[in-house]
Amino acid sequence: MDITINVEDYILNIRAAAVIMHNGKILVHRNINSNHYALPGGRIEIGENSENTIKREILEEMGKQVELIGYISTIENFFEMNGKKYHEIEFVHKAEFTEKEDKLLQETIKNIEGKDFLQYEWLELDKIEQYPLMPKVIKEILKNKVFPVHKINDDRE
Repeated sequence: MDITINVEDYILNIRAAAVIMHNGKILVHRNINSNHYALPGGRIEIGENSENTIKREILEEMGKQVELIGYISTIENFFEMNGKKYHEIEFVHKAEFTEKEDKLLQETIKNIEGKDFLQYEWLELDKIEQYPLMPKVIKEILKNKVFPVHKINDDRE
């Protein structure tokens, strides 16, 4: 069971995400029905740590094995989406694919769970400011390259 809790008029999510980079690009996921990108990963399940969450989510969603090679950030993220308020705690790790052929990937990766609305794309890291990547503070974290770092992102209206 995912750690998602309804508290008053907020939804509390505990999430883990991966920064996977190669060839000057970063892997992100996007719901084709939305107008923004996010780091691949997902909600932590009760009793699961953030590292195992990333490994599980990437295997479930892309069929790829990853290893974690560093810790990047903890982000306290506040936002509204579809009329709901969210308070999200996100643990961001640096990861890389374990298979040699996966380390060469450059094309869009399709979701293998049957979620056709999700896809994984490579964005140019040196143009990261041009993309609608959420939470917005992740752009600053990647640009500054100082890890680990704790950040607060507040996009509530």
